[in-house]
Amino acid sequence: MDTFPLLLTLALVLAVGLALGAVIGVLWSRSRPADDPALAALQQRVAEHAVVQDGLDRLQDQLSDLAHDRTAWQAQLNQQVADMRHSTESLRRETTTLATALRKPQVRGQWGELHLRRTVELAGLVDHCDFAEQTRLDDGRLRPDLVVSLAGGRTIAVDAKAPLAAFLDLTGTDDPAEHDRALARLGEHVRKHVADLGSRRYWEALSGTPEFVVLFLPGEAILQAALQAVPDLVEQAAARNVVLATPSTLIALLRTVAQGWQHEVLNEQAQAVQRLGQDLHARLGSMAGHLDRVGRSLNASVVAWNQAMGSLEGRVLVSARRFAELGVTTEALEEPRQVEAVARSLAAPELAVLDHLPDRTGEPTLDDLLDREQSSPAARRARGARAPP
Repeated sequence: MDTFPLLLTLALVLAVGLALGAVIGVLWSRSRPADDPALAALQQRVAEHAVVQDGLDRLQDQLSDLAHDRTAWQAQLNQQVADMRHSTESLRRETTTLATALRKPQVRGQWGELHLRRTVELAGLVDHCDFAEQTRLDDGRLRPDLVVSLAGGRTIAVDAKAPLAAFLDLTGTDDPAEHDRALARLGEHVRKHVADLGSRRYWEALSGTPEFVVLFLPGEAILQAALQAVPDLVEQAAARNVVLATPSTLIALLRTVAQGWQHEVLNEQAQAVQRLGQDLHARLGSMAGHLDRVGRSLNASVVAWNQAMGSLEGRVLVSARRFAELGVTTEALEEPRQVEAVARSLAAPELAVLDHLPDRTGEPTLDDLLDREQSSPAARRARGARAPP
């Protein structure tokens, strides 16, 4: 940026020098004879200087354009720097406001619960189906932030804790002493909450709940800082039946829960299919019984038909044939035929057993009907009428 005026000055000085030299050369050439070799050489140099002057003029134009563009670029850069400064200041104010708000206990609780809900949704659980929020237990004395439903009717209580005040103090200072004090406050805060959760004993108020409660910390850095302040924090939590969880570990736990739910749903569907199959099998058996009774009724109808035909042949047609003998009519009577077909019996192994079942309707069996037909007087007369003389 500082070399541009220097280049412009040098170009102007060079242009003025060339112009002055050209003028002096012209004046000097006029004072010399026309055939002077020195004059010819001078004129040639003047022509060369004119070419150089033309190049310098073009260079001057380009330098002017470059200066104009540089001014525009400088204005744009200044505007962008101003916008960035404004954005940075706005971000600083919003960050300060957020940090101030997160120091309030109510806001910290809502922020932790929001992260907990987001983590549960990322794990694939569904509200009011796989988990319930702010469930009141023991007449309202206990209220875990989240109750996760497990397969088999079991549940897990989850409580969110966000010690942001100490964490913000920890990350917002460069003073080693203040850093150590904030780290100690954060570790003590988490340790006290572990002891408090262990004393609540959520598993006694929730039926079918494993004997532990999950303490959710909405950040890996928070747990890391707490472990740095209290190295045996995990052991203390385990002794009080408290499981420390961050978003990543809670997602793994909840996805395991979701997998268990899927197996539970598949098991319920398999049981429903089994019940449906049993019901269908029973209905098929009942339907086979109905069809068997229909077949028996058809066979009974055939037996009754044959009995009627035997009576017709043995008693009615014998007298009717005498009309032809007396000359009353010349038309021969058509001989009725007995029905030889019977209803098909149940041949399938699953249905054949129905042939041996006791009759529940009081109807005669097929064998009884056939025996009756063969032993009836009409059947005997019909057989006698059909017998050859």
